[in-house]
Amino acid sequence: MYGSQDHIPIQTAGPAPRPMKRHHTARYYVHRVRENLTTRVSKLICAIFLSLLFIVGLITFILWLSLRPHRPRFHIHKFSVPGLGQETGFENAQITFNASARNANQNIGIRYDSMEGAVYYRDQKIGTTPLIQEPFYQEPKNTTVIDGAFSGATLTVNSHRWMEFLNDRARGMVVFRLELTATIRFKVSSWESKRHRMHANCDVDVGPDGLILSASKDRRCPVYFS
Repeated sequence: MYGSQDHIPIQTAGPAPRPMKRHHTARYYVHRVRENLTTRVSKLICAIFLSLLFIVGLITFILWLSLRPHRPRFHIHKFSVPGLGQETGFENAQITFNASARNANQNIGIRYDSMEGAVYYRDQKIGTTPLIQEPFYQEPKNTTVIDGAFSGATLTVNSHRWMEFLNDRARGMVVFRLELTATIRFKVSSWESKRHRMHANCDVDVGPDGLILSASKDRRCPVYFS
């Protein structure tokens, strides 16, 4: 005889309950649409800006390649101190020189508004003189000859300074420095740049005869702007 057993119901696993869908309000969807539009507009503006920047940079680079701007090139050709061998030569002291300014640009002209020359000895200025009477325009691939002289009121040399010249002369060489200072503007077609202050420094070695030595003749002078 079997004992009675309680019947325990067995529950079978049914399908999992589905998550409840979250219903968004109309304001939420409007906000999402606005965010998407703002993001797309921002990306479009950035893309346009970068494209314009690239185009401007490319045009600038092409113009630079076509124009290839160069600063003027100066050379010293002649430089003399007549009477350098005379002990009392300072009474009629005179310095003359001949230089050239070359515009090596292909499509850029240079307008010279003014130019003056100064001569130095042992870094002491001993003379100044204006070199052009009125402004002039220098065409591309053109060379301008510059002649100048320091004498009288434009050259301040006393007996002591002249003796220093003679002492250097006895050692075989007197060293001078010619500085050419000009106010220039660059010109491309009808456009002109602002004014630039340009300096050309020419170191000149003079022999016992008072003439420029061959080592200094046709020497290129460094150019810088201030």
